[in-house]
Amino acid sequence: MIRTIIWFLYFALYLIVVSPFLKKADRLKKTATKEEYDAYIHGMAKRWANGLIRVGGGKVHVHGIEHIPKEEPVLFVSNHQGNFDIPVILSNVPRKTGFISKIEVMKLPLIRSWMTHLDCVFLDRKDSRQAVKSISAGAESLKNGHSLVIFPEGTRSKGRPVQEFKTGSFKLATKSGVPIIPVTIEGTHAMMESKNNRITPGEVSITFGEPLRIHQHEKMSMAELADATRQRIIAQLRNEAYRPSETEEREQAGEA
Repeated sequence: MIRTIIWFLYFALYLIVVSPFLKKADRLKKTATKEEYDAYIHGMAKRWANGLIRVGGGKVHVHGIEHIPKEEPVLFVSNHQGNFDIPVILSNVPRKTGFISKIEVMKLPLIRSWMTHLDCVFLDRKDSRQAVKSISAGAESLKNGHSLVIFPEGTRSKGRPVQEFKTGSFKLATKSGVPIIPVTIEGTHAMMESKNNRITPGEVSITFGEPLRIHQHEKMSMAELADATRQRIIAQLRNEAYRPSETEEREQAGEA
């Protein structure tokens, strides 16, 4: 319980302590080069993420970092086990990277400000018209050189096998033409969700797969592209407990 209290205090106090740096971020956005601005924002996000993992007692094993292209934006497509997925990704991607996030996060002032600097895109799933605009905005952001992360399961699996992917967010890839990097995360749920949100030390792994290039899969439907990406993520799993059974796969295929 003490670790949990310390972790949530760190989460909140860090945002408050670094809030004056938002002015510098605003200034750099207007006056600095894109490279200087992006490096500053990436550094701030990485320090926050590293702190959350360290205070939480997490040890992260990273695989496949060499698969991330160095000179082009990408769409990271990841399974979603728990809340620690976000700091684990921010801590290990080599560049400034935003997220497709639910619009409710806009109500959190300090978090919203930093997420805006990360070029996050806020999605209102209850408003289909707004969702279409958000996807278009995200595709433009990718075209302009900003990498993004999506969690197409739509919710945290909390240790259950990888769930079926929602296909709509894959329009980000087809509209922008950027490569998809399949990301497999394992163990984050055990650090929070498995113990009723009590922070628990644990080992986590994150695997970045080889790029899936859109121009090589132009004939795929959106559902086929989503499933191809999902299968790559599943293939990268090291823990069989997170792998869907054949029965679960058939049931999900029937629902689709």
